[in-house]
Amino acid sequence: MATDLLDRPPTAAPNPASAAETQVLVTLTVADQLCGVPVLAVRDILGEQTITRIPLAPPEIAGSLNLRGRIVTAIDLRRRLRLPPVPAGQPRMSVVAEQGGELYALLVDQVSEVLNLDASLFERNPPTLEKCWAEFSTGIFRLDGRLLVVLDVSRLLALSTGE
Repeated sequence: MATDLLDRPPTAAPNPASAAETQVLVTLTVADQLCGVPVLAVRDILGEQTITRIPLAPPEIAGSLNLRGRIVTAIDLRRRLRLPPVPAGQPRMSVVAEQGGELYALLVDQVSEVLNLDASLFERNPPTLEKCWAEFSTGIFRLDGRLLVVLDVSRLLALSTGE
């Protein structure tokens, strides 16, 4: 079951004047950590999907799923970020991105909302951010007592640089 929350034409381009002033992020949660990915990196948002395990795949590859006839590699973001496994029975969502002509689904605990954040509030990764998070993050936003970690989708999908 696919839920297209981000229905936009593929040729939609951001306004160059406003792009420098704001960052538009899809917010998601992984192990109670608030994260964001650039909205333009997201192709689809999917609810719980049937995932077929791929024998001999690296541990962060959860398997593959079918998205309207296309095979999509599912990456377990908890494993990629070296976090504890998802509790049994907890449904997960998929954030679908494309790289090199291939589709990938990042398995997350929850997808929340799209935020327009003032780019002047963006900060580099603090030195206290764990190494495994800093490896896949471009920086942070501090939001009402919560830290939003901005994830770099291309680094997350670069499986050859993983463990």
